Amino acid sequence: MPDNTPHSSLDKKQFEELFRAYFVPLCNFAKTYVSDSEAARGITQEVFVNMWEKRQTIDPDKSLKSYLFSSVRNRSLNYIRDHKKFSSRLLDVEIADFETPLEQDDLELSELQDRVNAAVNSLPEKIKKSFVMNRYEGLKYREIADKLEISQKTVEAHISKALKLLREALKDFMIVLFLLLFQ
Repeated sequence: MPDNTPHSSLDKKQFEELFRAYFVPLCNFAKTYVSDSEAARGITQEVFVNMWEKRQTIDPDKSLKSYLFSSVRNRSLNYIRDHKKFSSRLLDVEIADFETPLEQDDLELSELQDRVNAAVNSLPEKIKKSFVMNRYEGLKYREIADKLEISQKTVEAHISKALKLLREALKDFMIVLFLLLFQ
């Protein structure tokens, strides 16, 4: 089924075609975030169940493929947040840790790294400090809280805010990368 056609109401046959076409790729996509096959499968199943339940309200101007991948990404990030397992490689996964060679799409890995570094350097100082200690030094929230003499909840808030700000700062670049990788 072409996923760019209008779909004011998704019927059972269309849904089954989408499920067959995208379930495995979406599970693999979720696994890049959560690194757990069972969790990735559960996230993907939840997305399909939610899509079926909300099939009447899905925006007919949006691509179903984009809707599915965005939903899996968001649920994967929620899973990470809810399980307090912010991977030290989260930004690598979101930006550069795909097996597709970026060079053939005229994107340079060094440019990606420069953009990430600039975005990290633009974070507010306290948030940046917590993020760098977690992301680059591999410290756990409790360790960061002890070193900075702040609460663990504050560290969690800093990391969450850092990820939100970084996704926002890199959103234009990530859309291009997403389109190149999942066309």
